[in-house]
Amino acid sequence: MAGDTLGQVFRFTNWGESHGKAIGGVVEGCPAGLELSESDLQPALDRRRPGQSKIVTQRKEADQVEILSGTVDGKTTGTPISLIIHNKDQRSKDYSEMAKLYRPSHADFTYQQKYGIRDVAGGGRSSARVTAPTVAAGAIAQKLLLQAFGINIVGFVKSVGDISTNIDPLTVSLKDVEANPVRCPDADVAEKMIKRIEQVRKQGDSTGGIVECVIHQVPIGFGEPIFDKLEADLAKAMLSINASKGFEIGSGFEGTQLLGSQHNDPFVNQSGEVKTASNFSGGVQGGISNGMPIIFRVAFKPTATIIQDQSTVDVEGNPTTFKAKGRHDPCVLPRAVPIVEAMAALVICDHWLRMKAYL
Repeated sequence: MAGDTLGQVFRFTNWGESHGKAIGGVVEGCPAGLELSESDLQPALDRRRPGQSKIVTQRKEADQVEILSGTVDGKTTGTPISLIIHNKDQRSKDYSEMAKLYRPSHADFTYQQKYGIRDVAGGGRSSARVTAPTVAAGAIAQKLLLQAFGINIVGFVKSVGDISTNIDPLTVSLKDVEANPVRCPDADVAEKMIKRIEQVRKQGDSTGGIVECVIHQVPIGFGEPIFDKLEADLAKAMLSINASKGFEIGSGFEGTQLLGSQHNDPFVNQSGEVKTASNFSGGVQGGISNGMPIIFRVAFKPTATIIQDQSTVDVEGNPTTFKAKGRHDPCVLPRAVPIVEAMAALVICDHWLRMKAYL
C-alpha cells in the first residue's frame, strides 16, 4: 500500500491497524542532538487517546508510546526514530458481521474493490486509531519548532453542528482549549456543544463540526511557490485525517464574498518589520509564509459509525440492513484537535528543514 509517508526531509511513515498487535511510525530527518524521551510525546497522545471523557469512544487504550530507535542517552542521533504503541483493548468480535456487508460511508467497499481483501476488525488501516503514532511524531516536530523559532500551534473546536464560537483564534491558549472535554475555549459555547454531543449519542447518531488552528511565530519563507505551496501541503495533511472533508485557510470560502479592495492585506511597517495590517491571506502568500500567524480550519463529517438501522448491501450486492456495534465517537472533533496540531507541525517542520537545505 502506497501513501503511508508524509514529508520530504522531515519524513514520517505510519504503520499498523486498528486491531493489530500494535501501531507505530518511523520519523526520518530529525536533526541530531534534540533531547527526546517518551515523556515528551505522551502528553499529546493523552489528549488524543480514547476513553478520556463521556463524549468520546469508551475504548480503553493508554496509548503508551515507546521509542525503539534513534536516540542515545536521551538525545536524537540523526537516525530514524521508530515509535510503537501496543493495542490493548481490541474487541474484534464486534466487527464479525461486517465481513459480509459494506458499512455506509466507510472504507469497506473501496478497500475491497481496490485490494481484493480488507481487514474487517475496526476498519483495519482505515481506522482513526492509526492517527495515534502521527500525534507522537507531531510531538517531535513541535518540540523542534518550539526550540528553533518559538513556533506554537494551537487548535480548538470552533463548531459542533450548527453551534459555533466567534472567539478570536489569536487569543486562544492551550490552557483555554483543555478547560473542557469538547476542547472549545469559549466556555458558554462549550456547554452547548457538550449537550449536543450527548444528545446525538443517546439517539445512536453522530455529528460533525470544524477545528480551527493557529500557528504562531512561523518565519517568513516556508513553502514553495508552485506545487509545494505551504497551504497546499497543509491541505493535503489535513485532508488525510480520518473524517475530514474540507480545508480553508485565512478568509477561506467567506473571502469569495468580498471585493479585492476589501480582501487585500495592506503592508505596513511595524517597528522596522514589514507586516500586513489584516490577515485574510492566513499567513501565506504565493505559497510562502509571510510572517503573520497561519490560520486555517478543517471540516469533519459526522462519524460514519452510528447505532441505528441503516440500509446497505452485502458483499454479493443484496440489499440488507445494518446496525453498528462496538465503541465509537459520536463526534470526532474533541480528539481531532491534537491530530490537526500534529499534522501542522509535521508540515511546518518539513518545510523548515527543506529551506535549511537550500541555504
